[in-house]
Amino acid sequence: MTRVSSKASDNEPPRQSSENPVVEVLKTIGLSAVLAFGIRTFVAEARYIPSGSMLPTLQVNDRLIVDKIGYHFKTPQRGDIVVFSPTDALQKQNFHDAFIKRVIGLPGEKVQVKAGRVYINDQALRENYVADAAQYEYGPVTVPDGSYLVLGDNRNNSYDSHYWGFVPRDRIIGRAVVRFWPVDRVGEIVPDPAYSP
Repeated sequence: MTRVSSKASDNEPPRQSSENPVVEVLKTIGLSAVLAFGIRTFVAEARYIPSGSMLPTLQVNDRLIVDKIGYHFKTPQRGDIVVFSPTDALQKQNFHDAFIKRVIGLPGEKVQVKAGRVYINDQALRENYVADAAQYEYGPVTVPDGSYLVLGDNRNNSYDSHYWGFVPRDRIIGRAVVRFWPVDRVGEIVPDPAYSP
């Protein structure tokens, strides 16, 4: 007697369940969006330079990658170019977009600008990246604990700490690490090695 089996023959290829192509596309887009949001929120994000306050180091419309996780393992250092959310003083003036400046004064340091130079604890900084010497006097001030004093490299055309005060650590979004546009200026953004007093 011959038995009839309801099972597929061993010679037949297994059936593949086909999913609606629209659903597959939506899943891919959804996953990409979640990954992009996660990377932008926690790891790195792209920023562009809207003004000339960091000339000549950063040009208007330069595109940068901002490292958002590095400062979870170390503190901002003098010479770092940082992106930060507006401080309370800036928010009161209706500023809502992030700023980008260079860290000059660290917590507890005395900072002064006089005769066109910046002094940290009475020692002049060597600043090879500054557009022109500062044409203003500032300080001396002591940077509060947990805060930083930041200045633009374009000293005489930068709305920075010498106008509105210090940046609390919790307002710093991250450090500019790579310029990816324009193509002829692609490269790592590193602090000036001659920066320390």
